[in-house]
Amino acid sequence: MPWIQIRINATAKTADKVSNMLLGRGAQAVTFMDAQDVPVYEPLPGETPLWGETEVMGLFDAETDPAPTIAFFQQIFGEDVGYKVEQLEDKDWVREWMDHFHPMQFGERLWICPSWRDVPNPDAVNVMLDPGLAFGTGTHPTTALCLQWLDGLDLAGKTVVDFGCGSGILGIAALKLGAARVIGIDIDPQAIQASHDNAERNGVAGQIELYLPADQPQDVEADVVVANILAGPLRELAPLIAGHGKPGSLMALSGVLESQAPELETIYGQWFDMDPTAVKEEWCRLSGRKHD
Repeated sequence: MPWIQIRINATAKTADKVSNMLLGRGAQAVTFMDAQDVPVYEPLPGETPLWGETEVMGLFDAETDPAPTIAFFQQIFGEDVGYKVEQLEDKDWVREWMDHFHPMQFGERLWICPSWRDVPNPDAVNVMLDPGLAFGTGTHPTTALCLQWLDGLDLAGKTVVDFGCGSGILGIAALKLGAARVIGIDIDPQAIQASHDNAERNGVAGQIELYLPADQPQDVEADVVVANILAGPLRELAPLIAGHGKPGSLMALSGVLESQAPELETIYGQWFDMDPTAVKEEWCRLSGRKHD
């Protein structure tokens, strides 16, 4: 059935309050969205961050009159509270997304293929992916930058750490490109499950080890470390991430805006000889080789 969506402008401090109010007014579901186009993918352990400027969206039955709800928020937050009312057509949104997720090529050898579509090149290195509830399909520039980097490496027999593994896309790609072992780490149990399911789908479940941060091994000496998360966690967890690589290991970091790259280059330059920064649509990939 069709729906009415009411968007209310909020802040990090007021978003939870607005969410509860929308639910109290009869919203069937509530979603938070960044109002300033600053995505948050990976919070630090124990955190549930919200953006400084957040839109809280309540989904209501199409028969709902939005006027009383708008008046309610104006009474609480003032007449100038930002809001928007939208009518959403009746769609199978999961099917809509699936129809627009096509096989994609990264580098010379690697293809990421939705599990429900035929592979375009059976002779390529094909990763069959169903992201489920976890982040990572290859459509975002940060993931694409990391996949292109992995495709350009000789991974034969290597051990790879995928820090913030999400759907498992990077670790599984590394295994299909020749890596012998992948250690995937993520704070989200749903990501661990998605990575496991995708590894089974690609026949590499026996080569990937998946851990929540509290359970991750402390004595890993990987040949390659990749972390596609965000600038904040990359900054805070730098010693831990760098420590996963052995001397001479290769590292790639993404989830970084171009404006954030210089600071992270300085931080990781303590341990790595940094390469030139790769940029795609204002997002960056930092890479380097660990000091011997």
